[in-house]
Amino acid sequence: VLSDSNKRAQYDQFGHAGVGIGQQGGGFGSGVHMSMDDIFSQFGDIFGGDDIFSSFFGGGRRRGGSQRGKDIRIQIQLKLEDIASGVEKTIKIKRSVIAPGTKFTNCSTCHGHGQVSQISNTILGQMRSSSACPYCNGSGKIIGNRPSGAGPDGMIKKEETIKIKIPAGVENGNYMTVGGKGNEDINGVAGDLSVLFEEKEHDYFIRNGDDVIIEAHIAFSQAALGTTLEVPTLDGKAKLKIPPGIQAGQILRMRNKGFPRVRRSSRGDQLVKIQVETPKKLSKIMRKLFQDLAVTDGVPKDMFKKIKI
Repeated sequence: VLSDSNKRAQYDQFGHAGVGIGQQGGGFGSGVHMSMDDIFSQFGDIFGGDDIFSSFFGGGRRRGGSQRGKDIRIQIQLKLEDIASGVEKTIKIKRSVIAPGTKFTNCSTCHGHGQVSQISNTILGQMRSSSACPYCNGSGKIIGNRPSGAGPDGMIKKEETIKIKIPAGVENGNYMTVGGKGNEDINGVAGDLSVLFEEKEHDYFIRNGDDVIIEAHIAFSQAALGTTLEVPTLDGKAKLKIPPGIQAGQILRMRNKGFPRVRRSSRGDQLVKIQVETPKKLSKIMRKLFQDLAVTDGVPKDMFKKIKI
């Protein structure tokens, strides 16, 4: 080692590790220079053509250091009836765009690449690392001319009206993406608009997955004799047959009256929970009728039962 000037220099700088690695062929020796961008770019095909950074972070960072504008996220409320049928919504957004007349020039530090490289000595030899240019924040450009009214970044706020078609059956927390309707960056490349859906609370409908639940309050006589009710559904009113002797808390199912399943032809059901209203005030006639009924009814055989929990 001491008789070889190259090995001696490696030993002085890195010790035994420097000598050992310097003797290996095909490794990251002193003659091999590879940046971290080069290493991670090898994963591109696994994630559909983008590098590993784009795949994990939504495409905000792209090959060669180029950028796109920030995404915009908004939330809108939808009525259950609109969710059941699908609806077109008109929404207003404000996004950052390049002000007309703004001119950019290439950054003199990174020469328009947006990245600066640094070579450092390690036990593996010389390694080149890249990072975002601190002078242009990784954009590769700086403002050459900024018109009046533009911000320090050469941007202005622009209000736009956008129409989106929301498919039937979406759920609370679902969202859809409108490409290219986010904020622009200085290269004019816009991010995306994400629209988050929130179900608006209904006066009497409750959603349960693809099914919808509603309570129907009927009179004591209707429960005993049976009847036909006209009940509201997501598609309008529909008739529901109440069988004689129905009990309070019993649930009747109306097939295919629930929410459509997204991108499928089937639908959920509407569940109608029956509540029997016991009259609180009785007229003389009603009281006499119930007294006569009590004589014929008698006492139920199984008056007490164990509660099922």
